[in-house]
Amino acid sequence: MSGTQEKKPLLSRERMYQTILAPVVTEKATLLTEQGQVVFKVPLEATKPEIKASVETLFGVKVLAVNTLVVKGKAKRFRNRPGQRSDWKKAIVRLAEGQTIDLTTGLA
Repeated sequence: MSGTQEKKPLLSRERMYQTILAPVVTEKATLLTEQGQVVFKVPLEATKPEIKASVETLFGVKVLAVNTLVVKGKAKRFRNRPGQRSDWKKAIVRLAEGQTIDLTTGLA
């Protein structure tokens, strides 16, 4: 076995669907699609290799890079009582040249 081969994480199809929760559709995320990047909401415990394998398998595209960031929940008020929104993780996926993901169609 050569050292240049990548080790793909073995994920079940169910785990892949649990890894990609939803696309993030904002103005900034829409601008990133012009640069070949797509933004997804993922679980806090999802890793970059898991996200890469999930996107490549579910959407049938080649992923070059995955950047993640944790979005901290905002302190809000609900019926005049303080509350806290949950933290969530955002994954910015860079696709290979010429590949796109159509977010208007759902997953089969």
